[in-house]
Amino acid sequence: MNLTKKDMQIITALRNNARESLTKISRKTGIPVSTIFDKIKDTPLITKNTCLLDFSQLGFNTRAKATIKVERETREELRKYLSVHSNVNSLYKINSGYDFLIELVFRNIKEMEDFMENLRDKFKIIDDKVFYILEDIKREEFMSSENLGQII
Repeated sequence: MNLTKKDMQIITALRNNARESLTKISRKTGIPVSTIFDKIKDTPLITKNTCLLDFSQLGFNTRAKATIKVERETREELRKYLSVHSNVNSLYKINSGYDFLIELVFRNIKEMEDFMENLRDKFKIIDDKVFYILEDIKREEFMSSENLGQII
């Protein structure tokens, strides 16, 4: 898909603040509101409108990414289990010797460790690695106004 400069300006405005009115985006970009509306409505690029949360403000102080390698015969069962688990924020199928990359959110480390222990007991896990997230340094910044000039 070839994106025009206008497309990039609209995407960047939405990445910076998806709640901003089309009128304000129009003023900032110089693109007519009707054009912005049509481009947003017709694009397959936007797959989900969401917000970024500070989970610690909600009492969820433990965040981690985990990689899991599982035996082939239990891979699909694990995928289904993780897909519906309430503490799994994101789930990815990956390569490089592992099957899944999971982003997890828990109230504390004990809950996280209990979750991983339960996975090891329930599924034929060959290997797993857990990486606790200590600090967000950069998050969801690709195609934002800070780096738009480098992408175009």
